[in-house]
Amino acid sequence: MLRSFCCALMILMSLSGFCQRLPDHVYSKDIRTVKLFQQNNQETMAVWNLNSTELLELHFDDLSGSPKNYYYTFQLCNADWTPADVNVFDYIKGYTQNRLSQYRVSSMASTRYVHYQVLLPERNCMPAKSGNYLLKVFLDADTSKLAFTKRMMVLDTKVGVGAQVQQPFDNELLRTHQKVQFSVNTQQLNILSPQQVKAVVIQNNRWDDAVSGLQPAFIRGNVLEYNGERDCVFPAGKEYRWADLQSFRFQSDRVDRVDKTREPNEVYIKPDQERNNLRYIFFSDRNGWDEINSTDASNPWWQSEYGYVHFTFVPANNQPYAGKNVYLLGEATGNQIGDTSKMEYDALRGVYTKTILLKQGYYSYAYVTRDIRQPNGRSDPALTEGNYWETENQYTIFFYNRPFSARHDELVGMATINSRVAR
Repeated sequence: MLRSFCCALMILMSLSGFCQRLPDHVYSKDIRTVKLFQQNNQETMAVWNLNSTELLELHFDDLSGSPKNYYYTFQLCNADWTPADVNVFDYIKGYTQNRLSQYRVSSMASTRYVHYQVLLPERNCMPAKSGNYLLKVFLDADTSKLAFTKRMMVLDTKVGVGAQVQQPFDNELLRTHQKVQFSVNTQQLNILSPQQVKAVVIQNNRWDDAVSGLQPAFIRGNVLEYNGERDCVFPAGKEYRWADLQSFRFQSDRVDRVDKTREPNEVYIKPDQERNNLRYIFFSDRNGWDEINSTDASNPWWQSEYGYVHFTFVPANNQPYAGKNVYLLGEATGNQIGDTSKMEYDALRGVYTKTILLKQGYYSYAYVTRDIRQPNGRSDPALTEGNYWETENQYTIFFYNRPFSARHDELVGMATINSRVAR
């Protein structure tokens, strides 16, 4: 019995350790509105150039309403976001843990919360190697009290990446998908085999459908060409929907009504219809990014209101999609397919609904479906939004190298392209 108990305990501990390594995951029910971005630009990925003077902004709210002792640390990861087998003292200069000392209790807002912020990296806790990092925030200097994790990339540019977006040659995908092809000049790297490099491509900051495991189709001297016909093909989708929630007093055109008799306020977004049969029309969107802002306050970070925002999606003929789950995708749901983004079907009304507690701001989102029988399958906007080759999307290419005898994947190249420009 003792042996069985020890085995079970080890399994639970390993599962707990694995769960705490999940990127972009919130573990505390009190934590809301976690944002990590390049300084002064909320619509950017958390990428920091190694040894540069650039800074990243971290913001989050604690809705418990009372200040707490939050700490943070960095964990070096490989290209697939598994922990790297590197000692923490080898990839962090200075202290391995730092306290978040800058916070402010909300004011002018009916919802009480404490807003925390910090500029990263700080001089006494700085990444020393390039690669993928997991920013971990936890309570009372105890890493077992994990509050949330956030992805962060440290770039040490050693290669040039050239990319373009094309239509696939496959007639079945020609008008609905986009293909990314790119080449990498590895002259500055000592590459003995293509197996020591890795490339990852994501669309609109979405890691749920990232394309990895790519192999170069051609090698011309020091140039690796990734242009396989089916290697890097994405559903094109359609321009993202939006919800302007910068004010609960002056309602935008996407807000149906606001119930101010309840705190936090109840905000009802106008029902969204299927768009898969509508003609494609280009308009400027934000590709799933959110911006925390308020027209009712001078500082949106600690003076903005919170509200329960109700989203409604109306399927064709008010009938549910057979064998499919519907998800609300965007930065507001972490750009993840899971319980936080899954919508529920209301049989009485014949609609899908989702309620999220959101801070005042501008939100960009889309609806996607995924097969119930394939819980790890890729999501697709074909039924809800439609796929159109002309859609404007943003693609980011990450290129990693693991030198001979190295113990982790170094991020040595990166490129961001726009589908309407890079053609």
